[in-house]
Amino acid sequence: MGMSVTISAATEHDAEQILKLQYLCYQSEAALYGDYTLEPLTQSLDALRAELGRGCVLVARLGEEVVGSVRGTVDGDGTAGIAHLIVHPRMQRHGLGGRLLRAIEQRLSGEPAAKRYRLLTGHRSEGNLRLYRRCGYEPVSTEQISRKLSMVTLEKTVTPEKTVTPERDGVPDLVAGA
Repeated sequence: MGMSVTISAATEHDAEQILKLQYLCYQSEAALYGDYTLEPLTQSLDALRAELGRGCVLVARLGEEVVGSVRGTVDGDGTAGIAHLIVHPRMQRHGLGGRLLRAIEQRLSGEPAAKRYRLLTGHRSEGNLRLYRRCGYEPVSTEQISRKLSMVTLEKTVTPEKTVTPERDGVPDLVAGA
């Protein structure tokens, strides 16, 4: 039988795999908008390592391989910002993106001030928009970034949920197919 996908906190040792996966995953977004200068495609390894030290970064692993990741922080007004939700193309459309999203929400909802989740995606990113709506997010605004790109901001209110066990490092371990 095949290996299970697990979700856990990222470590400094994951930075290079996350950056390579991010570069792979954002190629389709860049093609969609005709813009290969998107921030995730130009981010340096040092900048990613700095992000690992601020906020929460989760990874989905298939054995030793990082096949997904998501990042989040909670700001002073109680907004839990979620960013860079990525899933390896061969692992897409199997529910891993939704599991990563639920895992980061659960982790960020533990912050005392978290009142809402917020994320952004491009207006043409239909797969992302479908996933976020399915997970309870509602569009709240759209900002035109360039002639080709508008960013849609979606939000969802933080609601307490049951804790998923077992946990390592305070992050629930979720198994594919669970």
